[in-house]
Amino acid sequence: MKVSVTVNGSAIEAEIWPLLRLSGFLRNALGLVGLKEGCCEGECGACTVLLDRKPVNSCLMLAFQAQGREILTIEGLGKADLSGLQQAFLDTGAVQCGYCTPGMILAAEGLLLANPCPDEAEIRQGLAGNICRCTGFATIVQAVASEAAARQGMGR
Repeated sequence: MKVSVTVNGSAIEAEIWPLLRLSGFLRNALGLVGLKEGCCEGECGACTVLLDRKPVNSCLMLAFQAQGREILTIEGLGKADLSGLQQAFLDTGAVQCGYCTPGMILAAEGLLLANPCPDEAEIRQGLAGNICRCTGFATIVQAVASEAAARQGMGR
């Protein structure tokens, strides 16, 4: 079967196996290995991408279900330089091993697109589907709050 999607701003048309997961399509067919396939059960969030600007677990979705839709992966978030959110993660020390980071950043980006000024509880709720075993969540929440403030013109 054929699928047509927009990935990181580029139109993609590909022949795919009908049961191919979106995560497998992005990683193996397109070489976008920033997303990780952690649990493949939608529990860890390492495979999070934005689908039409909303976070989804790409391991729980078949590639053909993305037909005609727009996908943003971590590779597309800060194409030339780091995005503000990526920089905030670095500045606050919200990155350690990095395995969860792409999914965490895209979940945060989805949150900030839907709610540009979240409070701490909203940030924690927005990231609830993503697991980090290294940093704990304090610095991650701090990074998202910092970027939200920066986007509101309040600096970091």
